[in-house]
Amino acid sequence: MAIEWVMLGYATGAEAIMVVLLTMPGLGPLRKGLISVIRNLLKPFLSVVPFSLFLFMDIYWKYENRIDCESNDSCTATDLLRQQKSIMKSQRNLLLIISALIFYWLLYSVTQMIVTIDQLNARIEKLKNRD
Repeated sequence: MAIEWVMLGYATGAEAIMVVLLTMPGLGPLRKGLISVIRNLLKPFLSVVPFSLFLFMDIYWKYENRIDCESNDSCTATDLLRQQKSIMKSQRNLLLIISALIFYWLLYSVTQMIVTIDQLNARIEKLKNRD
């Protein structure tokens, strides 16, 4: 299952870099090309959503089917350590899932906002030129 987490991590990193590039000031001439590239990448990056839900269900399944070490007599020290390590990994992976979904939502929202602003600016220029 490690390759899935690596893929989600790369996708989240790419989304974060694109959000930073979109919101960085001073990229006037590059912004139009960057917006067109990001708009074309939004559809493939939409696959992050069902993929994240699948990985979340995997975490939930592992949580429900783990060994219960409530009392000291039922588990050895090795089992207790393995359970704690599994819980830490699950929490880390859940944070990765949440960040992937939030960065996709931010990327989509910022891109739509910039496109809308550009359309409104073009409309204002058209109305100024008409008068």
